[in-house]
Amino acid sequence: MITWSVSPEIFSLGPIHVRWYGLLFAMSFIVGYQIFTWIFKIEKRSENDLNDLVWYMILGTVIGARLGHCLFYNPDYYLSHPLEILMVWKGGLASHGAAIGILTAIYLFVKKRPKFTYLWVMDRIVITVALAAFFIRMGNLFNSEIVGKPTDLPWGFVFTSIDNVPRHPAQLYEAIAYLIIFFILFFQYKKQKENIRDGFLFGEFLIGIFGFRFFVEFIKENQSLFENSMSLNMGQILSIPLVVLGIYLLAIRKETK
Repeated sequence: MITWSVSPEIFSLGPIHVRWYGLLFAMSFIVGYQIFTWIFKIEKRSENDLNDLVWYMILGTVIGARLGHCLFYNPDYYLSHPLEILMVWKGGLASHGAAIGILTAIYLFVKKRPKFTYLWVMDRIVITVALAAFFIRMGNLFNSEIVGKPTDLPWGFVFTSIDNVPRHPAQLYEAIAYLIIFFILFFQYKKQKENIRDGFLFGEFLIGIFGFRFFVEFIKENQSLFENSMSLNMGQILSIPLVVLGIYLLAIRKETK
């Protein structure tokens, strides 16, 4: 059993509060930018296109994640208090919403730049997104949120800010899985980028990330009360079409060889 009593706040300086989640969220963009700079350099793409893509990604991620949280997990409240949707600093981001936001942002990016194809960009974006998912789940761990169900396994975490019950460290399970998926995608790209057909890495990402998310939800506490009456929770329901899309992408990529 592991007692988890880490403060979500690193330090404060007057009205400024620096939290682990914010730091790790920022790290996901900083490290992701470095990886994408390397990709664009070896692919001989322009720095201007890279900078534009980063802004599309940031806006798509934040807007999509926020709307996803508000509309997927607590629609009644936020539709009654629409101005609070804008209060991102109060917390509440959803990964499925971020996925939809990124898919939309990349579509808009490519629409204005015919020299790029949608699947070409997505194959490279998902490498950094998998790493970002690792950072964000570690942020959730430091926040003692998105916790697992009670367990008697020796590595159960007692989140002291919640209760004294040993629980599955579901955030850590996801973080480790997403880090492994990042390395798989990164080294596949690095070693086989000339031979991988457009959409293949994107398909692998969808199956790996959201396939794991579907199964890990069985040992996680529901995030909203209305999910308690559902056979599958919202995270699982939203994961299914993304896994199906991933299978479809891998299938059509094989057919076009």
